[in-house]
Amino acid sequence: MWHKNHIIRRAAVSIASLTVLTAPTVADADPAEAAGSAPHSAAPAAARASSSDPGLMRGDPRLAGAEIFQGQAFDTCHTPSAAAMRAWDGTSPFGAVGVYIGGRARACPEQPYLDRSWVRSVDRMGWRLLPVYVGSQSPCVESPRKHRFAMSHRAPAERGLREGRDAVAAAKRLGMAKHSAVYLDMESYDNSSARCATTTLHFIQAWNRAVRSAGYYPGFYSSSDSGIEHMEGARKAGRKDLPEALWFARWRTAPSLNNDRFVARKAWQPHRRIHQYDGNVTRTYGGHTISIDRNLVDAPVAVVP
Repeated sequence: MWHKNHIIRRAAVSIASLTVLTAPTVADADPAEAAGSAPHSAAPAAARASSSDPGLMRGDPRLAGAEIFQGQAFDTCHTPSAAAMRAWDGTSPFGAVGVYIGGRARACPEQPYLDRSWVRSVDRMGWRLLPVYVGSQSPCVESPRKHRFAMSHRAPAERGLREGRDAVAAAKRLGMAKHSAVYLDMESYDNSSARCATTTLHFIQAWNRAVRSAGYYPGFYSSSDSGIEHMEGARKAGRKDLPEALWFARWRTAPSLNNDRFVARKAWQPHRRIHQYDGNVTRTYGGHTISIDRNLVDAPVAVVP
């Protein structure tokens, strides 16, 4: 079992028209992923994390002011109460939680517990937060429940800018400061369609620009064989304004950060990956039962002053 392991560092700063590309071959998994701590960085404020190797999306995110969590996390549609979080703290293997902060396609728009007070209280317990924004979905989104949130092919970049600004505003309302990560949730879509891939990528790039320009850290969640494959193809094709961190969903597999065949082993490293390896499972700790997805994390989280 993976144990809760808070690895937090503070520094300062921030750091397509595309058809589907074949998936890269990757080396074997790293057997010691997310174990142990990463060294503290004392980089100057002018340093930018992505400048070291933009082609591979490499560079320590802490150079951009990010805070990193390494270990197990869960996410759930409805944000749990502070009492449930307190009960799970220390009794569960988790040290971070994904919270759905906004977006028109959010499955659970009513979040009675999720406010600035909850964020501060849970942060003070020692939990790290993974903010998720579920905005407009790809025109060829596969889930029937998400079809009504599919974007049109008209002006996807403008829509991406608007929704990226909305994501930042949602994070700010919750007390998540600059250098916080915000993850765009793009559910599985047919990236074999050239037109669909182009529209979706333009939206994602614009969303990333809006989030990054506000001083936040844009991440991206999707299925490995869909959005993640698409982003890896875009990276190999030299596209700009890509996500700074990848959260890839591949269920019913062993938790692994480096053993996904849709992402080159050297890309999006270090501290830029989350693997959602299991979902829709029920767990009980401290007398509180929650339906969750399970994740292995080595990536940026929210910054809560």
